[in-house]
Amino acid sequence: MKQAAPGDSSSQYLAVQVDSDPIQEIDVSIDRNSQYYNEDLAPVPVEKRTWNLWNFAALWVGMSVCIPTYMLAAGMMKSGMMWWQALLTITLGNIIILIPMMLNAHAGTKYGIPFPVLLRSSFGVVGSNIPAMMRALVACGWFGIQTWIGGSAIFVLLCAMMGWDAKTFTPIAGLGISGTQFACFMLFWAINILIIVRGIDSIKWLENWAAPFLIVMGLALLAWGVSTAGGFDKIFATTTVAKVRGSVKNFSFWSIFFPSLTAMVGFWATLALNIPDFTRHARSQRDQMMGQAIGLPTTMALFSFIGITVTAATVVIFGEAVWDPIALIAKFKSPVAVGLSMFALSIATLSTNIAANVVSPANDFANLNPKKISFRTGGIITGVIGIVIMPWRLMSDMGAYIFTWLIGYGALLGAIGGVMLADYYILRKMQLKTEDLYTLNGEYSFGGSGFNWRAITALFVGIAPNVPGFLQAASKGSIQVPTFFNSLYVYAWFVSLFIAGITYLLLNTLSPAKK
Repeated sequence: MKQAAPGDSSSQYLAVQVDSDPIQEIDVSIDRNSQYYNEDLAPVPVEKRTWNLWNFAALWVGMSVCIPTYMLAAGMMKSGMMWWQALLTITLGNIIILIPMMLNAHAGTKYGIPFPVLLRSSFGVVGSNIPAMMRALVACGWFGIQTWIGGSAIFVLLCAMMGWDAKTFTPIAGLGISGTQFACFMLFWAINILIIVRGIDSIKWLENWAAPFLIVMGLALLAWGVSTAGGFDKIFATTTVAKVRGSVKNFSFWSIFFPSLTAMVGFWATLALNIPDFTRHARSQRDQMMGQAIGLPTTMALFSFIGITVTAATVVIFGEAVWDPIALIAKFKSPVAVGLSMFALSIATLSTNIAANVVSPANDFANLNPKKISFRTGGIITGVIGIVIMPWRLMSDMGAYIFTWLIGYGALLGAIGGVMLADYYILRKMQLKTEDLYTLNGEYSFGGSGFNWRAITALFVGIAPNVPGFLQAASKGSIQVPTFFNSLYVYAWFVSLFIAGITYLLLNTLSPAKK
């Protein structure tokens, strides 16, 4: 790797591999004393970029194998879809989100920079905090909920091992859960925080180890369901599937398909934004692109299929459709089966939670004040918020509401992606001045304020049309809005992405930023 350009000892250079092109030399003479710089947000040197194709595939296996993925088809089938229609919708949604995922991933690999630093090129060095905090907010919500799910798995495992009756535990006044439940929650919380404190290499190790284990456990669950129920013929018999779907009148495929497709896109929409947090560690564009293409849609389709098949099998085995895997595990008679299943569930929740819900807010909080907040400190802040929101109350009082809210909120963030993609690919032609991303004296200071009003305006213009429909959906209809906005919300992620991107380009045409 070339350390300095001929005749310029003040510059440092990093070699970056872009696809199969020759190594490119990118000037990154960064002011390390800048208030916008710290080692965690700095470009990753080439010699430290160790993530290969398998690492990215494993990352997506680890994130995709979780309870929400297992239950994705439930709502669609209960609305009237056949199992194969639901599976097709899930797969298509993940193929669609893979496109912006790869597009946003490119800059992370090319320049070695994380999500909030990439945001500085479009929103400004200071203005980047607005979209970064919007992304962090939804991650903190999911972190708390997933941590509660993991803690609950540990609690059920303890009950099975010790022969305890969960119903006999008395909730602590003001807390709403028993001391044992809270201890299990904090134990799982501490494991999450420990991995984050140990850094990105620890996360890579977790995902690499979890991926094959989770695949084997998923296939084992599938094998149990098929063999116990008597084969696929009985599982997918018309009468069995009818019990899974329930009674549906006046079913219209297209009226269910488009909202469901948008929800599937929204499921990973937030990861499509902060994917540079991971691809900055990639050895090449090929590794991150192929790894994601192999890992994301295939795992989502496989694990959703397992959820559908095993749930249909429960109709044959237990006489009722059991979608919730925790409820299913509770029906197992063998303590060994319960223990192994709950351990697998804990690993699945941990691998999803760390990668999907902690890495991004850790970097986003660090971006607020790089000199005082590191990646580890940002991760701890995320963890503290996860406790403060008391996720067990959210889950017990309004479980469906919070999932609707969080996934819907993710769809609204398509506007951030619209601005990012328009800026990086159309305005800047994939060329960034890396050193200017860390100072208020460069191109991304936008007149010295650090805010790019064009990007911020486009962001809120892109979000605005979807807010009414989002409020009605999140409030379960208690807030009523005109039909037009509900129809628009069906395509929320697409609408916000395109409106924000077009608005951003228009504002830059009318009032170009000075370089």
